Amino acid sequence: MSLFESLRTAFKAGGGSRVPLAHGFVPPYALALGAQPTRVGFEYRRGVREAFLDNPVAQRAVRIVADGVGAAPLTVGDPRARRLIEAHSAGQSLLETLAAQLVLHGNAFVQVMRDESGLPTELFALRPERIAVIAGTDGWPVAYDYQVGGSTVRLPVEDADGWPAVIHLKSFHPTDDHYGAGCLSAAEQAVQIHNAAAAWNRALLENAARPSGALVYANGDSAGLSPDQFDRLKEELASAFSGSNNAGRPMLLEGGLQWQSLSLSPAEMDFAELKAAAARDIALAFGVPPMLLGLPGDNTYANYREASKALWRLTLLPLAGKILAGLAEGLAPWFPQLSLAVDLDRVPALAEDRERLWTQVSGADFLDADEKRSLLGLPPRAGGSQP
Repeated sequence: MSLFESLRTAFKAGGGSRVPLAHGFVPPYALALGAQPTRVGFEYRRGVREAFLDNPVAQRAVRIVADGVGAAPLTVGDPRARRLIEAHSAGQSLLETLAAQLVLHGNAFVQVMRDESGLPTELFALRPERIAVIAGTDGWPVAYDYQVGGSTVRLPVEDADGWPAVIHLKSFHPTDDHYGAGCLSAAEQAVQIHNAAAAWNRALLENAARPSGALVYANGDSAGLSPDQFDRLKEELASAFSGSNNAGRPMLLEGGLQWQSLSLSPAEMDFAELKAAAARDIALAFGVPPMLLGLPGDNTYANYREASKALWRLTLLPLAGKILAGLAEGLAPWFPQLSLAVDLDRVPALAEDRERLWTQVSGADFLDADEKRSLLGLPPRAGGSQP
């Protein structure tokens, strides 16, 4: 048994002693909800198009999270690892790309590129919707199939020498052993409601901000319009009186025709509140305080400072910690003592909390200098402790 096999067996508790996983799985993005037969099953590409590309609230929420994680100040012990983490993957920030993929898809896959000497030279973020997990006989992943067009590339979890080839980061999914659950699926209904309300308001605006009406044929006899007359009337209405360009244009009627406007109640016309409620649900799904998205009527936080602090504490720091911990574990064979973390002292939104902590620790006279440094996350001084 080689050294790498021995280490792999030791870290995996003997290999065969692990419990088997279910390998008859189906990715959650292809499942339709059986309890709601009228709802189409969530499909990732359609969800990205409707939310990230077409919906301003969802796109802004994802960008706030991804940009925040990508710009977070880091503490990296090894300068070689720092270059890998802070490098750009295909022209984009690695951490920003991984954060967006975890939020949207729930999974992020990083390919470890190595040079001739075996050292990692690049961490490349793979598109998660193109990845299929290949499970072994015990259900545990042994490889990943990366599908592009009609070609498939198989990437092993570990190469022949036992070095990690792919790092899989995933959010928690309670019913799937191989794939994580993203926030986009939970926000799908709110996104569709928001998009539908926007489309309704646009259609209403194109019709002079009022509902359509009805043509009443009051000729006095029982005979109605002939098919030719009916088709001609429909064509004239569509070409001459429909759309925003024809709003307010007077209509000339003849032959017993009378225009009768239809009205809607104010409650039926109030789609602004419906859009605002859907926007708050979108922000909730992505973990962004609604105040940071400029939503009206949201008074959950006293000011933007409190909202920014909540964003970092509840969303950005946990997500960044998950990504950095996964990368550190994947790079551990090359950098055994690697530690990756967000430098809290350099996060502007948390400056007030850190200042309060520093003041409290500095005023604790019963602690020596090294104990105070330990509470602040600083290493002990080289000269030893002094009273």
